[in-house]
Amino acid sequence: MVSADLVMLPLALWSAYMLRLAEPFPPAMQSGWWLFLLVPIAGVYIFGRLGLYRAVVRYMGGQAIGTVAAGVLILAAVLFLASFLTVERTPRSIPFIFAAVALVYVGGSRFFVRAWYQMMIGGPRHGAEPVIIFGAGVSGAHLAKSLKGGDRYLPVAFIDEDPGLHGSVIDGIPIHAPRQIPDLLETFAATRVLLAIPSASRTTRRRILDLLERHPVHVQTIPAMDELVDGKARINQLRDIDVGDLLGRDPVPPVPELLARDIAERSVLVSGAGGSIGSELCRKILVQEPKVLVLYERNEYALYTIEAELLALKKARGIATALIPILGSISNSRRVKSALRHFKVQTVYHAAAYKHVPMVEHNILEGVENNVFGTRVLAEASAECGVERFVLISTDKAVRPSNVMGATKRLAELVLQEMSARPDCETVFTMVRFGNVLGSSGSVVPLFHRQIGEGGPVTVTHPDITRYFMTTAEAADLVIQAGAMATGGEVYVLDMGEPVKIIDLAHRMIRLHGLRVQNEQNPHGIRLEINGLRPGEKLFEELLIGQNVSGTSHPKIMRADEETLSSAELGRLLQDLQEAVTNTDPQRAHEVLRSAVAEFNPRSGPSDWIPATGHDLPRFPVPVPANSSPN
Repeated sequence: MVSADLVMLPLALWSAYMLRLAEPFPPAMQSGWWLFLLVPIAGVYIFGRLGLYRAVVRYMGGQAIGTVAAGVLILAAVLFLASFLTVERTPRSIPFIFAAVALVYVGGSRFFVRAWYQMMIGGPRHGAEPVIIFGAGVSGAHLAKSLKGGDRYLPVAFIDEDPGLHGSVIDGIPIHAPRQIPDLLETFAATRVLLAIPSASRTTRRRILDLLERHPVHVQTIPAMDELVDGKARINQLRDIDVGDLLGRDPVPPVPELLARDIAERSVLVSGAGGSIGSELCRKILVQEPKVLVLYERNEYALYTIEAELLALKKARGIATALIPILGSISNSRRVKSALRHFKVQTVYHAAAYKHVPMVEHNILEGVENNVFGTRVLAEASAECGVERFVLISTDKAVRPSNVMGATKRLAELVLQEMSARPDCETVFTMVRFGNVLGSSGSVVPLFHRQIGEGGPVTVTHPDITRYFMTTAEAADLVIQAGAMATGGEVYVLDMGEPVKIIDLAHRMIRLHGLRVQNEQNPHGIRLEINGLRPGEKLFEELLIGQNVSGTSHPKIMRADEETLSSAELGRLLQDLQEAVTNTDPQRAHEVLRSAVAEFNPRSGPSDWIPATGHDLPRFPVPVPANSSPN
């Protein structure tokens, strides 16, 4: 570029003379010949001082034009001063014409090199995959620029729903209407569409996905706007479609007063802090800036991971909250009380539980020990240590449960309801019940993504099975707000929208990966495999036991009034259940659960991996089935 400037600057000066005097070699230029030596030498020096030669030409943008403009203006001033002092016959307008021409020559030479370089490395002949970008806004333009600088993808067209943009061009890439998608896919042999609409609502995204689903394309998206703003992700970090977009339900904005009421400037403890819901609760809680946030978790690696993430978030946002990672079990009464007392905990969010239905079904005693007695230990410790508010994270599987996990969670609700009814209880106990959380450790969504990526088969338990779904972030927001509304003993139910048929979800995910389900017309497609309901699994989940439900001040939160057990009856049942656990008697534990939870209707008898001695419980075949493991 130095060599180019040594040529371009004298050429610009000659062009200025010729344009001004309408002669190729006017006398004024001959008398000022030495200016043709001054201009390139001074110009290279000025450009060098401004840092123009440190810029990588193939990545130059608008900032380089600013640097070139500043350089030529300084050089024009030098030329004006020199010609004014020493060359009387030189017209005074020459330096101004020179500045304009030099800007074109010097800047244009650089952008010519940049365009040539990108043309040489960016074309399909070098193996770059042609892609179409949906969204011709700022994000789409930035994405196209980023992709053109690499060698993996080549953006060939924009799609946008704004008619005012159709026919326009961004960085040489034309903008088309959505109706032209089939023609564009055929013309460019594109099999991938990238969504560049990070700020669009879920309703809008779902409408666009419905449109793209008709075509054989793999749909991917850029990170969400908040991740881009916070620096957590780059615009060219492409991801598969968030299944939350397929649901198309826009979350109701949280009420700031409810989010902060039991958290801001308070001491908060989250049990199961490393789990899917627990970790999201911790993120939401930290943003509200509590005085202390205690992370209580029995899994060492999960605790380490969430602490590291929260420390980074705390530093990025300048939050002064004290983060306290406590390794321990909620069944350890002494450990729990020590943590509650030492950190003067005022609010507890109890997310620790075993939630995987088949796993708990074959490990009944551990499910009871953790989900029922662990909850009782933490609740009684909270009441004893003066905790003001205790929020249990429950599940839709607690409603007319057909499995041990659901029965243990319903019994945990009954424990809290009984404690809340005690006349001397000062702690506000409440429960929040909701369905499946997208992206959680037990969610079907990441399983489908992995199975599709491996070429199938995609496994569905039953063609008619349906589930409620909600994003983790929305669930955590609603849990915090529901807990803030509680007065004691309520069961809050979150509005999960319409239930989703799992087989339809699998079909949509396969199509949005640019693939088709295997059938007679598509023998090489992704195979769908129906492998039967798992132990304890229901076809349809419910959120309410009865019909006694009322609204609240929040449109997504309902309050359910459900039957409870008396203190004497619950105490007797818990004593029987404790004896069954102590005596390692899963059959007896199963019987007590059926007595305690009137709606418990198990699909089969107890099937613990380790049956009690003397009981004729069902034995599992050897070797262990591939879809389960005693470990």
